Amino acid sequence: MAQAKSKSSVKVKVQKFGTALSGMIMPNIGAIIAWGLTAAFFMYPHGWFPNKEINNLVQPMLHYLLPLLIGYTGGRMVYEERGAVAGAIGTLGVIVGTDQPMFLGAMIMGPLSAWLLKKLDQVFQDKIKSGFEMIYNNFSLGILGMIAAIFAFFIIGPIMEVGSQWASAGVNAIIRVHLLPLANIIIEPAKVLFLNNAIGNGILVPLGIQQAAQVGKSVLFLMESNPGPGLGILLAFTLFGKGKSKSSAPGAAIIEFFGGVHEIYFPYVLMKPSLILAAIGGVTGTFLFTTLGGGLKAAASPGSILAILLVSAKDAYFGNIVGVLGAAVVSFIIAAIILKNDKSTGDELEAKQAQMQAMKAQSKGQSMPEAEDAHESVKSYANVKKVIFACDAGMGSSAMGASLLRDKFKKAGIKVSVTNTAVRNLKDEDGLLVITQEELADRALQKTPHAMHVAVGNFLSSPKYDTIVASFKALTQVEDKPKVEKPVKKVGSLEGIDFSKVKEVDFIRHDQHLGTATMATSLFNDAIKKAGKTTPVKAVRINELTDDPSHLVIVTPAANKNLAVRYSDIQTLVVDDLLKDKKLGEAIQKLN
Repeated sequence: MAQAKSKSSVKVKVQKFGTALSGMIMPNIGAIIAWGLTAAFFMYPHGWFPNKEINNLVQPMLHYLLPLLIGYTGGRMVYEERGAVAGAIGTLGVIVGTDQPMFLGAMIMGPLSAWLLKKLDQVFQDKIKSGFEMIYNNFSLGILGMIAAIFAFFIIGPIMEVGSQWASAGVNAIIRVHLLPLANIIIEPAKVLFLNNAIGNGILVPLGIQQAAQVGKSVLFLMESNPGPGLGILLAFTLFGKGKSKSSAPGAAIIEFFGGVHEIYFPYVLMKPSLILAAIGGVTGTFLFTTLGGGLKAAASPGSILAILLVSAKDAYFGNIVGVLGAAVVSFIIAAIILKNDKSTGDELEAKQAQMQAMKAQSKGQSMPEAEDAHESVKSYANVKKVIFACDAGMGSSAMGASLLRDKFKKAGIKVSVTNTAVRNLKDEDGLLVITQEELADRALQKTPHAMHVAVGNFLSSPKYDTIVASFKALTQVEDKPKVEKPVKKVGSLEGIDFSKVKEVDFIRHDQHLGTATMATSLFNDAIKKAGKTTPVKAVRINELTDDPSHLVIVTPAANKNLAVRYSDIQTLVVDDLLKDKKLGEAIQKLN
């Protein structure tokens, strides 16, 4: 048991380190893509539409913007806003200290600068006299930031420049002798063990950016993001699978190939471990990429064929497409052979997943409880106010899982907020139910020890969702006190709104209808002032609302449907027109 716990601890530490690296890259993928697209379209003279003036953006984005964003994000992960600023200052020192793009240097100086500031605050912050807090906060950050930048300039910068040159030379040498495809023998199995984001965004993307800056493209961007192996495996299940695995594979293939959610095929491989041989079909893809001149200008995130085509280098489309399809064909052939010789019925996909995950957790000595153990009775759900899906990156599979459960809640009439985030961003709070993958269970439990936890084998298909829904629905049958019936009010009427509790009026701001919400907020605020009222009026996004009766939200009927799924305690006024409905004037008269 001690040995099992040790292995589990090592694996969790590896995952945490990988997630720390990818956590600095993932929030900035959009900026990396912006740089890649700018270079692909306008770089002079090799872009699609060469432009000398726009070309002036490429190098500053590469040398300054991207490393500073990475350093800022790394610092924020360690010590929130103060750490973020310290991380950016320290990163500037390593940028100026070398001529190379300093992504790896930013991944060192960002967290290091923030950690040093955090330790400094732990020593001195409690000793500061009242009234001098601002002076200490500003000057401690400024002085330490200056020291970190100077240290990075003279020490870290030169070291990282030499290291980057060695790394680039090593990668180029491996590519020249066609040995790079062998890396997929490690990458593909590691992906299935939920280390895909750590490998892709934590290691390959920073190296790929530096290579792309030198030669205009990089095959490293394609090694983890290649959707070919997953597509081949899922197509094999579509044709040669059995039972539920066969019926669910076509939809999973579409999501994996076009949506870029690779996690969707991991359970299929975990169910039949011999399919890891099929996943290593990625070796073929990387070989074709390097042989046929494939490569991307920037990271393809998510790993979708659409994203790959968008950021492909001008001369690399043929190599990229052939590499993806080649990997899919090889993986399909190997998976088909394995599945045709498989004697199981395929109907026990979910049962086998649950059994395997339970055995895996037991062998690791995990303390993570199953859903049934975590909730010995239906009453355990009474305090749950929020459900959070947590995955490694906080996107992709967790977002889709949250969407599935949100839809089930909506159909069942359950008004509990359901969101998704990365495991690293989880915060311990009351009334929280965390749903995560078995492989990430330890880390989720460490981040939120007081939350309720449910571990699933696959975010996109788990019977535990139905158990959660049924438990919430059954709450009304086990309450200790009779439920007080709320007065029924007509939609859009002022009846039932307790204006004495209202402390803020909110309009929902949508990206598609930004102008309408802004104008409605302005007009309503002007009317409030003319009426001599003092209640504040704001335009907020739907996920920024506080679920509290002190908020009166004015919405249209269509928006109210979405609002009802997420919140249960806010008060709402449904109007046909946000700008001139007569109920708006009636509401103003009743406000404080």
